[in-house]
Amino acid sequence: MRIIRFCVALLCFIGILVVPAFAQDKYPNRPVRFVVSFAAGGSNDIIARVLCDWLSDHFGQQFIVENRTGASGNVGAQSVINSPPDGYTVMFVGPNNAISQSVFRKLPFDFMRDTAPVGGIMTLINIMVVPPSLPVKTVAEFIAYAKANPGTINMASPGAGTSPHMSGELFKMMTGVQMQHVPYRGAGPAYPDLMTGKTQVFFDNLPGSVEFVKTGKLRALGVTSAQRSFVFPDLPSIGETIPGYDVSLYYGVSAPRGTPPDVIAVLNKGINAALADPKMKARIAEFGGTPLSLTPAEFGKLVADETEKWAKVVNTVGLSID
Repeated sequence: MRIIRFCVALLCFIGILVVPAFAQDKYPNRPVRFVVSFAAGGSNDIIARVLCDWLSDHFGQQFIVENRTGASGNVGAQSVINSPPDGYTVMFVGPNNAISQSVFRKLPFDFMRDTAPVGGIMTLINIMVVPPSLPVKTVAEFIAYAKANPGTINMASPGAGTSPHMSGELFKMMTGVQMQHVPYRGAGPAYPDLMTGKTQVFFDNLPGSVEFVKTGKLRALGVTSAQRSFVFPDLPSIGETIPGYDVSLYYGVSAPRGTPPDVIAVLNKGINAALADPKMKARIAEFGGTPLSLTPAEFGKLVADETEKWAKVVNTVGLSID
């Protein structure tokens, strides 16, 4: 009997030691930093917070958005790349990460080499918006106004080499209009100057502009995709006025290179579960997006393809930043 009691006590003691050790190995067992490389209030920040709220509830651990601004998103990217590859620091990925590889000549990292793809979030488009005070209501009227008033159009962007910036550069190239680029540290800080007329046009990601357009604080002239958006079905695409104009975008998640595959698999599964949730689908639709459920390998290929695509545009435009 004593031997049996001893064995039972020993097994209980071992259980006390083993269970916490197992729990410690389960990912995630502490808060996860979700780095957004632009200021709060922009479209990527908005979507990141919606996703992080869902993931926090799903995993029972906080996914905390951390805004690390500067150098068109490259400061935030480098901070993640330099973080421990343990899954507790990940980053919001957008077109700027693909564009930067060819726009910035002295990047201290190679995004494709130094990051590990986790998964997609959504596809989306940009929208061309102007302040209500600007006397134009269509893309054609904007082109005519800009050509009749050279040197008066300031084009806002969240930073050089971002998709809003490149959307504007492509617009300039295909129309011959003059626009002075005015970069900000994210879309959020750009909106006050746009609404008051200090800048005259912004090709921002659609999620950041939806409410401003619906409430009349900004006037939308067109969307950058080849087709119209279901959010504003009566709003023409820019391509209806400028044949061949087309800019479509994506959001996703990456981690530092060397992050364990099993950790990436857990996070990818969680993100894809979020994208399958009807409530999350509805939220993404509110912002004019479509869920982008991908494996890590599929998202990695998307980023590689986008990097190659934007390199051609950058070379055509002749944009280069030291």
